[in-house]
Amino acid sequence: MNQQARGLGRGLSALLGDVAVAAPAGSAEGVREIDIASIKPNPRQPRRVFAEAPLAELAESIAARGVLQPILVRPAAQAGQFEIVAGERRWRAAQRAQLHKIPAIVRSFDEAGTAEVALIENVQRADLGPLEEADAYAALVERFGHKPEEVGKLVGKSRSHVSNLLRLRDLPESVRAHLEAGTLTMGHARAIASSADAEQLAEQIVAKGLSVRQAEALARKRRPGGESQDSRGGVRLSSAGRDADLLALERQLGDLLGLKVTIQHKNGAGQVAVAFSSLDQLDLICQRLSGEPI
Repeated sequence: MNQQARGLGRGLSALLGDVAVAAPAGSAEGVREIDIASIKPNPRQPRRVFAEAPLAELAESIAARGVLQPILVRPAAQAGQFEIVAGERRWRAAQRAQLHKIPAIVRSFDEAGTAEVALIENVQRADLGPLEEADAYAALVERFGHKPEEVGKLVGKSRSHVSNLLRLRDLPESVRAHLEAGTLTMGHARAIASSADAEQLAEQIVAKGLSVRQAEALARKRRPGGESQDSRGGVRLSSAGRDADLLALERQLGDLLGLKVTIQHKNGAGQVAVAFSSLDQLDLICQRLSGEPI
């Protein structure tokens, strides 16, 4: 895996720009128009579900304006054929828009590089479902030998976020089904993950439409010593002595950003701090807050 590909935490736009400029004349790599029929999807694509409404909207935009950013492909085993590394949504939408060719950047990625770029592209451009993200991280760990902290650096997320997602794969099948369907969030699943009766708790959370904080409170009731009252009464404290509701909110915000979030609160005022350990992670925070690439 070359150094340029490992710098993908900067965002895929950096890679795409570098390739477009750097490809020498006559090279097999670079930007070109490729027949859509000669391109096949990546069988290890992290995203398993492509939402209909955004895909239709993208197809309409492509029909009107064309494909504004090339997809990323690698040569396939069969001559003249290519496999998508990043950009399957654009490829699918271009077919709907009845295009015959699509602009593509051709790069000779190996298996590890393809998996890394596909994961990063999905995480940075649009949120994967928690199990899709967890399975993609697991592939990097199990197939390519990355440690959770290395995966975190690749995608601009914290090690704890990656580890928490990996633990979701050990949930009972019925709980995983709720995660796939979107009736439970990562926060819900994490709240009940260590419970012996996780399946019953999940059904109760879904039936009652409980929030993440309510789910954590429900799970704490099943565990002795999980919360207490302070000397003035009324405030629920964790075993660490902090307000359990604030801790739940920190975890919920941390799940959204994939980074550690700390909330300080006193007398109705306070601050929210988001920890980052690299400029890549700071870029991710800025993108999530602004909704725009940095």
